[in-house]
Amino acid sequence: MKKIEAIIKPFKIDDVKEALEAVGVRGMTVVEAAGYGRQKGKEEIFRGSEHLIDFIPKVKLELVVDDEMLWPAIEAIKKAANTNRIGDGKIFVTNIETAIRIRTSETGSDAL
Repeated sequence: MKKIEAIIKPFKIDDVKEALEAVGVRGMTVVEAAGYGRQKGKEEIFRGSEHLIDFIPKVKLELVVDDEMLWPAIEAIKKAANTNRIGDGKIFVTNIETAIRIRTSETGSDAL
């Protein structure tokens, strides 16, 4: 099993969710986040003064998939989240040793 963490622009979450559902992903966790990378924040005017907003609003998705679903899920995220602009986000993949469904005690892929 693999854990996919994706940081994307907030307005792309519905597109990404639909794309993941289309390839068979059954669930994910979504967390509001803020950060910056190459964007380096943005300047906004507030009450006549310029202010640098260091952290840009983002959304972090977390999902765990079977190994065979890894690349279809990654491709779905990449395609749906892409705007061809700086700040589209990142995808991180890590190994998951096991998963356990609390309600039924199912383990491994059955717990997903």
